[in-house]
This record gives sequence, structure tokens and C-alpha cells, in this order.
Amino acid sequence: MAPEDRRAALIAATIPLLREHGTAVTTRQIAEAAGVAEGTIFGVFPDKISLLRAALMAAFDPEPAVSALATVGTTPELRARLCEAVAMLRKGMHANAKLHAAPRELLTDDPEFGERMLESRRRIMEAIATLVEPDRERLRRSPGATAQLLLMLVAVTVHHGLGGLGGDDLGGMDDEEIVSVLLDGLLTRPDLTPLTESPC
Repeated sequence: MAPEDRRAALIAATIPLLREHGTAVTTRQIAEAAGVAEGTIFGVFPDKISLLRAALMAAFDPEPAVSALATVGTTPELRARLCEAVAMLRKGMHANAKLHAAPRELLTDDPEFGERMLESRRRIMEAIATLVEPDRERLRRSPGATAQLLLMLVAVTVHHGLGGLGGDDLGGMDDEEIVSVLLDGLLTRPDLTPLTESPC
């Protein structure tokens, strides 16, 4: 097997193990999953950390999400586009849920790795912004700001980032409710009381 093929096979074997065990995964487990001797890993990667970084970058590769969002962009109605996008984004985030803590452990000695992770997030936000661009005039915020808000809402429902603060669990929100909160706000019906001045 050519070195690049061996590298790709090791990365492919490592990703599901990272999702299951986090960075506690051992090189022995990786070797068994890849069907190679443990020493083979170190003929391709200088150490375990290098392999884990490569696997994380592959797991967070934005290209599949960007391509999927471009396909969603062909749906004519904004709400339908966003519901499709949310379903796709949540599926990807759920798959990588255990990996979100891992980069903190691996960023220390590799600033380039951190930059690539940020670039991945930027690419996805740009793809969401492109998705809402045709409806720019209907939005009170720019497509970029709308994309950022949507990604934040999706992330908090997957990672329960605000759980434990005494409120309801945001993980119970479904795709449609996430889109409704973004586009309609939290009011269940319009407040018909006329305002003579701004309350804020």
C-alpha cells in the first residue's frame, strides 16, 4: 500500500474511534481497526498526536457540509431551505459531538491546526450565508450575521451549552423550531399593543 493510501486508511480508522473514545483512544485500537501492526502507525505519523490531529481535521472537513448546503440552496422557499440546512448541520454535529472537546487538548503546540479548524467553521458559515442571500431584503440582519445566529442555535441544541442554568433544555428543540426562533423570534403570537416609543 502506498504511503498516502496507508495514511488515509489510518485516518479513516481513527475517526470513528475518536467519536467513541475521544482522545483516550489507543494506537493499538487504531491499528486493530485499520488491520495493520501498531508499528505501522509510526511509519506514517511521527506520534499519536499527529494522527489524532489529522483525523480531527478530516472529521471536521467542511467540504461535505458546504456541498450539501449548496444543494439545499436550490429549494426556493427560505424556511424550507433553512429546515433542510438545520437537519443536515445537526446530523453532522451529533456525529462529531465527542470531538468538540478534543481540539482544546491538541491546539497547544500547533497553531496551524487551530487556524484550520476556525477556517472550517468560517467556510460553513459562508455557505449558510449564501443559502440565505436571495432573501437578504427580508432579513433585519445581514446574511453573514444570520448564518452566525443559525449556527449558534444549532450548536447549542446539540451541545446543550446553556443546560444546567435552571431553564428548559434547549436540546428538545426540533429543526422547525430552531428555524422559527431564528425567523420569527420567541413570541408565540404578535403583540398587538401599539408602541408609541421604543421600549428598549
